[in-house]
Amino acid sequence: MRLITYAPTAPGSAHADERLRLGVDTGGRVVDVAELAAHHGAADLPTDLLSLIQAGPGALDALRGLLADVPTSATRPWDAVALRAPLRPGKVVGIGLNYVEHVAESSRSLDTAKELPDRPVLFGKPATAVTGSGQPILHNANLTRQLDWECELAVVIGRKAVRVAEEDAWDHIFGYSIMNDISARDQRRSGQWFFSKGQDSYCPFGPAVVTADDVPEPLNLDLSLTVNGEIRQKSNTRHMLFAIPRLIADISSGMTLEPGDVISTGSPSGVGAAMVPPQFLVPGDVVEATVQGIGTLANPVVDAR
Repeated sequence: MRLITYAPTAPGSAHADERLRLGVDTGGRVVDVAELAAHHGAADLPTDLLSLIQAGPGALDALRGLLADVPTSATRPWDAVALRAPLRPGKVVGIGLNYVEHVAESSRSLDTAKELPDRPVLFGKPATAVTGSGQPILHNANLTRQLDWECELAVVIGRKAVRVAEEDAWDHIFGYSIMNDISARDQRRSGQWFFSKGQDSYCPFGPAVVTADDVPEPLNLDLSLTVNGEIRQKSNTRHMLFAIPRLIADISSGMTLEPGDVISTGSPSGVGAAMVPPQFLVPGDVVEATVQGIGTLANPVVDAR
């Protein structure tokens, strides 16, 4: 199932009503979950994605059952939908240096260690950094001249995870999405990345969350990123240094992962800082991150001075 969060718009209008709605992407149209629940008298069905995840597998099963009978009144055409971030995570745990070639390029261009890490490299992004597909990445030239991109598979947690063993990790996943780990490379402070990676709009997320049952091989997904249509990154999740179960086990060894939390699993090589000469995002650019089976997360870069 492909779940989205959207703001309704009048067909053909650029103006969105920011009362956000949960939808199911059926391909040709969007099914509005609140309207669907009302049609069936399912008053207890959560109508936002975070609440749906927190309600557990029974709520998702109930939604699947309702989708067997969808009235026309509960559907929306795509030109009446403005995508927003699927949810606002309680926390986003980023993974650094999780593809071997990215370790090498980072050591050349970002002054990180040449050696492969022996355990996952973790950092955080605040919820205020999250933005949705189609929404702007803010470029403030007073703060950065080195705005960079990183296409990543995002893992959405579905069950509370505390000290989870690797072999049990898959059971704690609700689904998958895409994150673009935007970084102001010139705002790393004494080796710390929080402000560099945590500014407003630096966590594009979406366009949908695809439930785990519809992503049978998360460790064999092609991923790519373009800037203005030109390929910058191209790889596959099988090249992760630390696979998803290891990440969940490592993080949950000392940090509780809650339903709706997101792990951004790391970027392959091809970042702007490592290009010769380096290239960075500027206002007017459009950056598109794509993961096989999930879709494309597209964001314009705008001047925010």
